[in-house]
Amino acid sequence: MSVPPASATPHGAELGSADTPSAPPGPAGRTPLFALAAALLLLGLLAGITVLRRSRDSKALESDTLENLVPTVSIIHPRRTPAQFQLELPGNITAFEEAPIYARVSGYLKHWLTDIGTHVEAGQPLAEIETPELDQELNQANAALAQARANLEIARISAERWQKLRASDSVSQQDTDVRVATWHAQQANVNAAEANVNRLTELTNFKVLAAPFPGIITARTMDAGTLITAGSSREIFRLARIDPLRVYVSLPQAYSQMVKTNDEATLTFSELPGRSFTGRVDRTAGAIDPVSRTLLTEILVSNQEGTLFPGAHTMVAVKLSNAVAPVIVPVNTLLFRNEKGMQAGLVDSNGIVHLANVTVGQDYGTTVEIVRGLSETDSVILNPSDSLQEGLQVRVAKDDTEAPKPTHAP
Repeated sequence: MSVPPASATPHGAELGSADTPSAPPGPAGRTPLFALAAALLLLGLLAGITVLRRSRDSKALESDTLENLVPTVSIIHPRRTPAQFQLELPGNITAFEEAPIYARVSGYLKHWLTDIGTHVEAGQPLAEIETPELDQELNQANAALAQARANLEIARISAERWQKLRASDSVSQQDTDVRVATWHAQQANVNAAEANVNRLTELTNFKVLAAPFPGIITARTMDAGTLITAGSSREIFRLARIDPLRVYVSLPQAYSQMVKTNDEATLTFSELPGRSFTGRVDRTAGAIDPVSRTLLTEILVSNQEGTLFPGAHTMVAVKLSNAVAPVIVPVNTLLFRNEKGMQAGLVDSNGIVHLANVTVGQDYGTTVEIVRGLSETDSVILNPSDSLQEGLQVRVAKDDTEAPKPTHAP
C-alpha cells in the first residue's frame, strides 16, 4: 500500500507565514519594566525618609535652641541653726581674789611663818617684822602723853584758882581768861599726844603680817634678816583665793546678745585629758572692747579639790541660746546690688526667679547667717550670675542640696 504524498505546503511554512498571528511576549520581556518601577519607588521612599528626617532634626534643633535659651541653675535649701549651740573659745584662769602683801612698817624680817603652797585662813600670821625704831617712837609718844597730861593738870588747877580769885575781884578778868585758855590748850595737847600714841600702837600691829582672806601663798620674795622699808614696791607675799576660780573669755560681738547669767560653760585642759569642769557665767563687762570687738565675760568654776591653778590656759565651751534662730546659706548665694543691697535669688515651683532682700548676721567664712529674708523652704540659687533678674525663667538642675552647718568657731 503506497503512502499518500505530502501536502504542498509544509507545516513549517505555515507557522512562519505573515498571515498567522504572533505569540504574546514571555517573562524576559517584562523584567525591565519591573526594575524601573522598583527603582522609582525606592527613590521616592528615600526622598520621603530624607524629608522626614530633616524635618525631625529641624524640630529637635529648634527645641534644643529654645531649651538652651533657658538658663540652668543649681539650688540649695537654707538650714536652720539650732536654738542652742556651743561656742568654744580660749580662756584665762585667775584667782577669785589675789593680793600682794606689803610691809606697812620699816624694820627687818624677823622670820616668816608660811611659804609658797601654804593654805592659810583669814587673819592667820604670815611673817613677823622686827621694828626697833618704831618701838622707840612709841615709847617717846607715851612719854610725851604723860608730860601733856601733867601740864594739863597744872593748867586746870591754876585756872580754877584764878576763877575763885576773880569772884572776889582779886585778879583782873584778863588774867583769869588767860589761865582758862591755857587750861583748854593743854587739854588739846593731851588729845594730840593720845592720837599719836594710838597711831604708833596701830603701826605696831603691822609688825605681824596677816592674811586678809583665806587662800594659798603663791609667792614669797624675802628671807629672814632682809631690810624692809615701809611703802616699798617690793611685795613680801602674794596670796590667792583659788576656790572658786574666775575664768575670763572674750566673746565676739556677734554673740554678745546671746550670753546670759548662769549660762553653762565647760572647761577642758590639754594637761588633763578626758576631764572637764563645769562653770557658770557670772557676769559680763557690759561693754564691747573697741579694739578687739569682744565682750569680756567672767565664768566662775568650783575648785574645791585644788586641781585647777590660777594663770592657766583653758578652752571654754559656752552654751548659748538664739532668741530667733537664723538660717545658714553659703556665701556664694548672695548678690550685692547697689540699689537694692544684699539679695538672694529664689526659684519658685514654676521655675520663675524672685530676688529677695536679705539681712546678713554672723559670717562663718564659707557660710553666713541670714537673720531676715529667707526660710528653710526657699530654693536659693547657687552662684547666681550678675544678669539674674526678677521673673526670669530658669531650669533647676539640682534641688536636693542643703546649706552646710556652721561651725560656730571664730
